[in-house]
Amino acid sequence: MYFRTNIGFTVKPTGRFVRNRLLMELNFIDKLNTAATDIANGISGFFADEKPPVAPAPTDGTIDLPSDLFARADAQTEWWYYTGHCRTTSGREFGFELVFFKRRTDGDKIGVMPASVIGNPMYFAHFAVSDVTRQQFRYDHIRTFGTALEVKAAMSETSYDVSMGDWSIREVGGKHILRGTLDGLTFDAILEATKAPVPNGDNGNGIARKNQGTSKHFSFTRMSVTGKLTDGGESEEFTGSAWMDREYGAWEQGGGWDWFSIQYEDNSELMLYQYKTADGQTYGESTGTYVAADGTATYLKRSDFDIETLTNWVSVGTGAKYPSSWQVKVPSLNIDVMVKALIDDQELDTRGTTMIVYWEGACSVVGTKGDKGVSGRAYVELVGYDRSHETVRIGDFFFGKTVKQLSDLFA
Repeated sequence: MYFRTNIGFTVKPTGRFVRNRLLMELNFIDKLNTAATDIANGISGFFADEKPPVAPAPTDGTIDLPSDLFARADAQTEWWYYTGHCRTTSGREFGFELVFFKRRTDGDKIGVMPASVIGNPMYFAHFAVSDVTRQQFRYDHIRTFGTALEVKAAMSETSYDVSMGDWSIREVGGKHILRGTLDGLTFDAILEATKAPVPNGDNGNGIARKNQGTSKHFSFTRMSVTGKLTDGGESEEFTGSAWMDREYGAWEQGGGWDWFSIQYEDNSELMLYQYKTADGQTYGESTGTYVAADGTATYLKRSDFDIETLTNWVSVGTGAKYPSSWQVKVPSLNIDVMVKALIDDQELDTRGTTMIVYWEGACSVVGTKGDKGVSGRAYVELVGYDRSHETVRIGDFFFGKTVKQLSDLFA
């Protein structure tokens, strides 16, 4: 690196010179961020269009279909979440995750900057394919603030029709039509519920208690899947089984959670989730739902189940340490199974969209139910093992981690 002086000489700067120059530039960026924040605080409502007030945290968990699948303009946070396990006609096994999020930013900040200056609401989507046969994990994530120059987002309030760019979910004739794309890969699937949706929450009231709020939460715990996977110009049909979670409400994100959706081969399902504080301790708003083969639901409190970590995996990319296998026990149901990641590295770095790093992946299930052996498949989501989102700044949000890494290098 060379700099030209004001008297015509070209010199190679010393290490101290480079360090001081970089620190001056970083200090300038921090001051620019502060100035931008001051301005943004003053104009955050100036360009806002008309929106309904954010609805209070829901208290009625009664499922009303199909309208509960429609987007809700007054929901602070909502998502449509699909995971599944599939096999192509040639025997290639893969899992998938496709999820769409919407967040009203009325009270949110990125660092100290009102998020509503950038957009309100914000839209996000994640799509991942866990290729078990080839031991490959691929994912992408997109966001939009609804401006004309960005990926188009559409979330209908009068039908189940959600899309961002090429990714979409639609309901046609009671079937859920999914589409997701990655570089060189296209996933098209038709999902049909084989069981009625199940309300989650305390004793099945349909209300999940969250940090400073609640959500309405229900699941389609088993959906049949048919579709076509095109990868590298070659197409194959596939079949499988999927799980869908729908949540909307008002709450504040905090801490983290472990979430398990287990589909046993005997046509029963088990959903467990445990919330965790920032230091990794579990707390009481953790519940579970067991759905028998005939659709009968049994609701579980945190004291009804035990989740023991057996092994761990450390991410090369982020350094985060995640569990990679677990022993899951529900004594009252005589369930004792081991859940194990089918691919260790199923970490998603989505700091450019939802501003978190998390692990979510396809897992195997083997163990006992009662006096019989049982097997199955599961998806597990692990949030909060990477804590980088707690120090997000305006520069991080717009430009990734570059500015912060320079600051750390010369601190």
